[in-house]
Amino acid sequence: MNEAPEQRTRLARDMWLATMLVIAGVAISGLSLAQIRARDRTHLAQAPTPSPSNTPAESKPGGTRPTTPAPQPAQPKPEAQREGAEPALPPAPAEKVAPPIKDK
Repeated sequence: MNEAPEQRTRLARDMWLATMLVIAGVAISGLSLAQIRARDRTHLAQAPTPSPSNTPAESKPGGTRPTTPAPQPAQPKPEAQREGAEPALPPAPAEKVAPPIKDK
């Protein structure tokens, strides 16, 4: 019979500790959120918009493709081919086609 008051005391102490931990967590979360909001306000400044120009932008590696057509591969002129000049590259291999996949 003496165990019931002791269990209540232990339970009350555990509940008090759990409540304090929850309150501390909420306080830390609130302070962190306030700090993030205060820091973000300084990062919201915007740069001025660039003025439009008639010249195209400078190309950068990994950017979009240029609008001009791609250059053709180097081939000797027909007169040079008649004289015996060979193309710089061998002709491209024919496209290979595999047989259709059979349904199981």
